[in-house]
Amino acid sequence: MELRHLRYFLAVAEELHFGRAAARLDIAQPPLSRQIAALEAELGATLFDRGRGAIRLTQAGELLHEHAREILARLDSASREVRLVGAGRAGRLRLAFVGSASHGVLPQLIQGYRAAYPEVDLALSTMNNAELHRALVQRDIDVAVARPDLEDDEFRRETLVREDLILALTSDSPLASREGLRLADLADQTFILYPRRPRPSYADVVLGLCEREGFQPKRLELTQDFQSAISLVSVGAGLSVVPQSVAQTQRPGVVYRPYQGFNPGTGLSVLSRLDNRSPHVVHFLDLTRRFARSLAAQDAGRGSS
Repeated sequence: MELRHLRYFLAVAEELHFGRAAARLDIAQPPLSRQIAALEAELGATLFDRGRGAIRLTQAGELLHEHAREILARLDSASREVRLVGAGRAGRLRLAFVGSASHGVLPQLIQGYRAAYPEVDLALSTMNNAELHRALVQRDIDVAVARPDLEDDEFRRETLVREDLILALTSDSPLASREGLRLADLADQTFILYPRRPRPSYADVVLGLCEREGFQPKRLELTQDFQSAISLVSVGAGLSVVPQSVAQTQRPGVVYRPYQGFNPGTGLSVLSRLDNRSPHVVHFLDLTRRFARSLAAQDAGRGSS
């Protein structure tokens, strides 16, 4: 039984008239009658009672009518869904990001993607850079948002944003009220950095800044992630050096202050495998480029005002 036979049968069953069914299918009536006869022969059942004035469905025809409608409806639904997924307008996109990216512009980018592609299931998770790299290589995720980047020639990348580094201090620390803080002024403080592993990591970037300023922190506390570091700062365990966007989300017991001197800043990169050409990934990277250009234009406007 071919799908066209079901479509022919369904047209006749709904019109109960071969002439009208043939016009609806845009074919001649004799070929339609032959196709229905061939279907009846294949099934070994009469599907229509053919009277002089009208035709009607037999019991076998009524049963096939019920199944044919369901089969064709499911086929049409499957075709629509496949076309949407193929166009990147439905389906699933797996996105993972470093914890500190949950502050700042990434939530806006995600909201923009969800607004543009509401039928796509966006699966979100947090990972450190090493986990992001491994997950991309193993195809466990489609897109990674890393800080600042993942070194791999097999990845394509878009820079989302760059920002300064700032200090995260305990709110009752005497340092919180000091003007013109320099990193060298903090040599006797406990630095809470992350991640504990793997190394080298963001923690080593901050330690490199300290070395550039001529000191090593008197005490160093390594924690596994950004959230843990801020929690330790909030209870007075020490200070941390974090991306500026972190200050957008206030945490009781923590204040954020700029520091003077060399500030290389940090950035967020959006990455995917070069061989992943799925429309979902292409759309997300396209949106990232447009979003980054918009941010750059806003910064340029503020700088000229």
